[in-house]
Amino acid sequence: METTETRSVVSEFLGTLLLVFFAVGSAVLAGEYIGTFGIALTFGFTMLALAYALGPVSGSHINPAVTLGMLLAHRITVRTAVEYWIAQMLGGVIGAALLFLLAKQVPGLKTSEAFGTNGWGDRSAVHINLGGAFLAEVVLTFLLVFVVLAVTHKVAVIGFDGLPIGLALATVHLIGIPLTGTSVNPARSFGPALFAGGAALTQLWLFLLAPLIGGALAAVVHQLTHPPQEPKVVADERAAEPSPGAAGREGPASGEGHAIP
Repeated sequence: METTETRSVVSEFLGTLLLVFFAVGSAVLAGEYIGTFGIALTFGFTMLALAYALGPVSGSHINPAVTLGMLLAHRITVRTAVEYWIAQMLGGVIGAALLFLLAKQVPGLKTSEAFGTNGWGDRSAVHINLGGAFLAEVVLTFLLVFVVLAVTHKVAVIGFDGLPIGLALATVHLIGIPLTGTSVNPARSFGPALFAGGAALTQLWLFLLAPLIGGALAAVVHQLTHPPQEPKVVADERAAEPSPGAAGREGPASGEGHAIP
């Protein structure tokens, strides 16, 4: 891979690792102290910080569902998407491994079949059934990915783009934690489930599939609600074509011109 591609892939790996370690860690290590609201804010704040730190490098997807949305919106290539997916899943596993190592240093802390994982039935705070869990994950992921597509410029997160993304992630967790524990991110679910085992693994398929469906739907709807983004390029071609009555005049200096609206 080229240097730029390497940096992007490493950023996706690191971002997912940090999201799992800190945000999922807030549920595993501090959930009884900070509650649902605190966990939701931790996810939102962590995403906000990573958006500013890694957004200019990779777009700070750190979520396979977001990457799928970007792919379907024709903002990234298939090769980039595959590289991001691999980096995100590996990042989720390593982040969960570090969190598991830390959790084992806390006497009496239960990790088996828990460990910040997602679930339905008796693994849901409100005992939501399978169909309800699937619908919740699709709709919650739809909101997150739709916001990401709507506020980002092409792939990069610039300016204040990170703020609505962080707020959206916090919002879906406020709603989703009592329902399924909130996945909306296959990489976030995959790593912790590997270490929790048991029902966390047998129910994992839903939290891999439903977020991807939600991300794909968000890309389709975004194309209906927002005009396609055209690349902002210097109007060299326009400058090269003499306008009527422009004979004998100098064209604009190199690099001047207006962006195509």
